[in-house]
Amino acid sequence: MSKLLDPFRFLLLTVAGWMSQRQLQVIEYLREENRVLREQLGGKHPRFTDDQRRRLAAKANGLGRTILAEVATIVTPETLLAWHRKLIAQKYDGSGRRGPGRPRTAGELEALVLRLARENRDWGYRRIQGALSNLGHEIARSTIAAILERHGIDPAPERNRRTTWKEFLERHWDLIVATDFFIVEVWTRRGLQRFIILFFIDLATRKVEIAGIAPIVNGLWMNQVARNLTDAVDGVLAGKKYLIHDRDPLFTAEFLQTLEAGGVKSVKLPPRSPNLNPHAERFVRSIKESCLDRMIFFGEASLRTAVQNFVEHYHAERNHRGLRNRIICPEAGHLGASGAIRRRHRLGGMLNYYYRDAA
Repeated sequence: MSKLLDPFRFLLLTVAGWMSQRQLQVIEYLREENRVLREQLGGKHPRFTDDQRRRLAAKANGLGRTILAEVATIVTPETLLAWHRKLIAQKYDGSGRRGPGRPRTAGELEALVLRLARENRDWGYRRIQGALSNLGHEIARSTIAAILERHGIDPAPERNRRTTWKEFLERHWDLIVATDFFIVEVWTRRGLQRFIILFFIDLATRKVEIAGIAPIVNGLWMNQVARNLTDAVDGVLAGKKYLIHDRDPLFTAEFLQTLEAGGVKSVKLPPRSPNLNPHAERFVRSIKESCLDRMIFFGEASLRTAVQNFVEHYHAERNHRGLRNRIICPEAGHLGASGAIRRRHRLGGMLNYYYRDAA
């Protein structure tokens, strides 16, 4: 029996050897073909699509590093095995099925948190949380802290130590008056001469008081202005507590002492900070753009007439955006919806006011 198997075994070995040799020839041909293709690429690395990478990695997985080192010619064995590891990682990657996590706080609720923190500088997280609860919003303390941190708002102890200029003005609105100077050039017998105009503006009502117009301003003149301003009957500073002004040397120590004796405290602005006195700056811009810069003045009297007319127009005929587009001192009977439309003009029609006749 064993003798009969020997020829069969010999035949199997012969066929297996022939097939193995045949496979080696096929492999050698394919390797040579790959070398020729790479030579045609001119030394450039071929670019593979994701599908091509997957196919090569799947075939390379069963061969092992040793065989790959012999047969792989397009890419290195390390690259093929790296592609295979990436395929395994993608297979078990669950990020595509993962939810978005904890949802973000609604935009309106976040805006409300910021509003409460900004309008109440001494409120901590718990206080804000309680106020939101009163409004029907339940939100965690940690969420409030994260919202404030994201918008650069400090915790309550730090916020409470800082008072902005805007907050100071809003807290003392009815007690503050601002002042400033501006200059107008006037033609006189001596030629072009500079006149200085000093004015005061009540921040609560926006009413303006022209305190003086003069070619020369000194300490004695300013002291007299201070006495007029603090007059108990008709002084513009009567009942006020703060006067905002810059560091002009005309605001002398005697001037400030007179104000302090009348119960008004001086608030000096930092150097080169016109933005801290915006209402006074805005009045200067208004009177110059709407009136003074559009005229040539011959003598002090013409300047005084122009300033007086503009101030009257400013108070009783001009709408102010800072007052919700209202007039400071509207005249009775001029704001109706019926009656003939009339025009009141000043300075040759430069300043116009339209109104209806009283019914």
